[in-house]
Amino acid sequence: MAKGGYVTTHALDTSLGRPASGLKVEVYRLDGESRTHIASMATNADGRTDQPVIGGEDIAEAVYELVFHAGAYLDKTLGASDGVRFLDTIPIRFGVSDASQHYHVPLLLSPFGYSTYRGS
Repeated sequence: MAKGGYVTTHALDTSLGRPASGLKVEVYRLDGESRTHIASMATNADGRTDQPVIGGEDIAEAVYELVFHAGAYLDKTLGASDGVRFLDTIPIRFGVSDASQHYHVPLLLSPFGYSTYRGS
């Protein structure tokens, strides 16, 4: 397939009812047990990254992993935890089957749960 697709993300803090600003996101491509780091970035004031998390020459038909650093974000927004946080890093693995398409992988986050889906 022709390249030209890209992957975006959007993080919303459902406990506060607002975008999750300043949430660190790391991006990896997986090949079996091998994991290749593609990029690191943080969400902006709207809870989105300023650029696609994967795009251009980096996108291919493959399995990817977004790692959201929720613990650090929650410490910053809610205050440091007295003990171990229920959520620290949240890995979301997903497949790109057509590298010419747009894939949107949002994160809905609270201190005790999260969800994701393929958005538009």
